[in-house]
Amino acid sequence: MLGLGPQEWAALGLSLQVSLVATIVALPLALWVAWILARREFRGKIWLSALVHLPLVLPPVVTGYLLLLVFGRRGAVGGFLEEVFGLVLAFRWTGAALAAGIMGFPLMVRAIRLAIEAVDPRLEAAAATLGAGRVAVFGLVTLPLIMPGILAGAMLGFAKAMGEFGATITFVANIPGETQTLPSAIYAFLQVPGGEAAALRLVGLSLVVAMAAVVISEILARRVARRIAGI
Repeated sequence: MLGLGPQEWAALGLSLQVSLVATIVALPLALWVAWILARREFRGKIWLSALVHLPLVLPPVVTGYLLLLVFGRRGAVGGFLEEVFGLVLAFRWTGAALAAGIMGFPLMVRAIRLAIEAVDPRLEAAAATLGAGRVAVFGLVTLPLIMPGILAGAMLGFAKAMGEFGATITFVANIPGETQTLPSAIYAFLQVPGGEAAALRLVGLSLVVAMAAVVISEILARRVARRIAGI
């Protein structure tokens, strides 16, 4: 099927696993941060927004190196996690999920924030005047309206995680069966004679996955616009 070899299937499976875990773990935090940026005014808001979007403008290798410094076995957080919970991130697939989640986080936050900002605050205020608490207002009014935006953000984050290379290879290296995702496998195949055919197959597979994610995200974004406009 698809003419993929064992190493290619392993890279695909690991990419899907890493991207799914990264998206599921990052999504709740992205929703919370997006809501804060969209609905709250506070000192330092511009710095929080800049910090959220920093992975988009930093070279991915820099992000990966910073992750290695902080979450490596000798890092403050990485050492603590290993000593207390026995959790090792550097050079493990869990570290690949962390790197992919961080790189996709800004896209998730931006999509969700735009969806929240498109919701008329008067709808939330009206629900509050009827006696609904803050949590109830969010769950019954805001959340249903922004759900397409949340899904769009999740798809963008998933697609970014599937294509992440620089931060991942710097933080967790390129270990077949352990940390070798699709981009890493493509890079590895291109480094050996005769590996072009396998690399080309994985490139085609990556294009299909990325295009599907972007198209789905665009469809969901349009649904957000139509829902808010009442069409």
